[in-house]
Amino acid sequence: MFDLQSYLNGQKELVEKYLDESLPMGEPAKIYEAMRYSLLAGGKRLRPILCLATCELLDGDRTSAIPSACALEMIHTMSLIHDDLPAMDNDDYRRGKLTNHKVYGEDIAILAGDALLTYAFEYVARETKNVPAQRVVKVLTILTQAVGAQGLVGGQVMDLECEGKIDVSAETLSFIHVHKTGALLEACVTSGATLAGAKEKDLHRLSTYAKNIGLAFQIIDDILDVTATSEELGKTAGKDVTAQKATYPKLWGLEVSQAKAHELVESAMAQLDIYGDKALPLQAIAQFIVKRKN
Repeated sequence: MFDLQSYLNGQKELVEKYLDESLPMGEPAKIYEAMRYSLLAGGKRLRPILCLATCELLDGDRTSAIPSACALEMIHTMSLIHDDLPAMDNDDYRRGKLTNHKVYGEDIAILAGDALLTYAFEYVARETKNVPAQRVVKVLTILTQAVGAQGLVGGQVMDLECEGKIDVSAETLSFIHVHKTGALLEACVTSGATLAGAKEKDLHRLSTYAKNIGLAFQIIDDILDVTATSEELGKTAGKDVTAQKATYPKLWGLEVSQAKAHELVESAMAQLDIYGDKALPLQAIAQFIVKRKN
């Protein structure tokens, strides 16, 4: 019986250790403090864990994937810092702590996000060892595509444009979340696979797995915004309703949204059957996504 909680705890401890080491203090001290404040603020560390787990699935060296795993968390942290700003989702709390701009001001928060984003690419290029250069370049390409206008940024723009609209289609909502949330989750999986030297057929299976869990993750996020408390979420509950955002519960209702998330996870897990027991961590993570409470 695979013990997911023990697995996640062990991987998270490893990730926390390397994240702390990845970003030492420097000058000017204020910007490094702000970067470290959000980067080391806790959380599930699901994205770096996905990167490491995928690398191990294909018998890659986990050590070689650690820089990319850390970089993915840096990029994710940047997106959270910027997402919480008054000009975006305007939230005071993240992971149960004051958001970056509430501690350091909007100006430093913006710069801390910018600095984490650029440092992520530097860290991959500088710290990835014992991996052919072409694989490292491919990982850098994966990361840039996931975070730019064709990924996270594009999804965020569409999300903002759809606020307050009552006629957002399922196709538009899918576009928002495939890009805003799913693109980075897919990058976690495909970067780990790339570092392990994945063949094209493996990349296709794993990309499909990642797309499915990415959309399921966002559906559950939408559901939790309605059903969970601020204490459970570590951020302000009900923000999507207040901001009149396009969400799956708003489009389909809670019951259908929950069923769709489970359907996506089942499809994701089926992509991994060919790998046998080696896929247990990734399959268990997929199930965790629809069972989580925050």
